Amino acid sequence: MTLEEGAQRIGLQLSATQLDLLQRYLGMLQKWNKVYNLTAVRDPAEMLTHHLLDSLAVIPALVRQRGDDKPFSLMDVGSGGGLPGAVIAICCPQAQVACVDTVAKKAAFQQQVALELRLPNLRGVHARVETLTQPFDVLCSRAFASLVDFTTWSRSSLAADGVWMALKGKHPADEIAAIGQGVQVFHVEQIQVPGLQAERCIVWMRAST
Repeated sequence: MTLEEGAQRIGLQLSATQLDLLQRYLGMLQKWNKVYNLTAVRDPAEMLTHHLLDSLAVIPALVRQRGDDKPFSLMDVGSGGGLPGAVIAICCPQAQVACVDTVAKKAAFQQQVALELRLPNLRGVHARVETLTQPFDVLCSRAFASLVDFTTWSRSSLAADGVWMALKGKHPADEIAAIGQGVQVFHVEQIQVPGLQAERCIVWMRAST
């Protein structure tokens, strides 16, 4: 499967420029991964499905949540190699994306992606998320931590009307049950990743009083 075919199956109408940027990003991820160990997935075909298409699959839901072409800010917590943050920055130019990671070399890679691909709406941040206080409209994580830890650690960065977007595999019923007062799960959305035979869902949350 090609990147363009996968994007079409997800329902994304990407421009030739965006497809080129995604291919270049994938190339950078493969190149830097040899030295920086950004991801355990090393096979190029698996990188396409497990990383790029897996990240692309969340974009229709994200755009529906925020509104078409409406500007918004997004923090990708524990971003690693920039997944899904860098992919969102390429596909959603209306989003200001910060990829946060505690590992300096991963944040440096994200900064290099922004520089090489000329993405003014992407930046890498080397920090622990709990030390950050700038408000974001969307706080995103992909296999970063439990829902309790994710929401607890990042709460200081949630805008007044912001949402958490946690990307998970199977429906995390136990994690949802463990969430205490102050956080409301308002939607669990199943998503399909072309070429990936695994369950995927997005857990949408907001702060509650």
